[in-house]
Amino acid sequence: MRIVLQRVRQASVTVYDEKQPEGRLTGDISQGLVLLVGFRDGDQTESVSRLAKKILELRIFEDDRSKMNRSVQDIGGGLLVVSQFTLYGDTRKGRRPSFTGTMPPEEAEKMYQRLIDLLSGSGLKIASGVFGAKMKVEIINDGPVTFLLEDEMSPSAPTG
Repeated sequence: MRIVLQRVRQASVTVYDEKQPEGRLTGDISQGLVLLVGFRDGDQTESVSRLAKKILELRIFEDDRSKMNRSVQDIGGGLLVVSQFTLYGDTRKGRRPSFTGTMPPEEAEKMYQRLIDLLSGSGLKIASGVFGAKMKVEIINDGPVTFLLEDEMSPSAPTG
């Protein structure tokens, strides 16, 4: 499981499909975090639980002394969660990414929904895209502050 986490001043996601080619806003937040989330074949639900806890407690917002010392919970921020299978695109060979290591969509969607459910238990505003949809994500980055999160128990996490 891999998450690109960005601290934002505001963000939104719009979904595009044949029924609404002009797009449909499915979520927006003001200050908080955008989570671009990808799953690799073999990821476990325990990884989702560990990373949800880490996301809520990660101290990356500034306190009164301009030190990163506050969590998204501390500031009452929002969370925008967007599925992003391309996080596991393998670009080592050739010019076209390979996605053979990604989790099958049916399983990945369950993991994605599990993450949203766990984050929803925080009482914070949670917004999301639509799994597997074509989306436009608008982000006003704050900092910029961006982190790559991977669960140490995940088969995708670096070793050593």
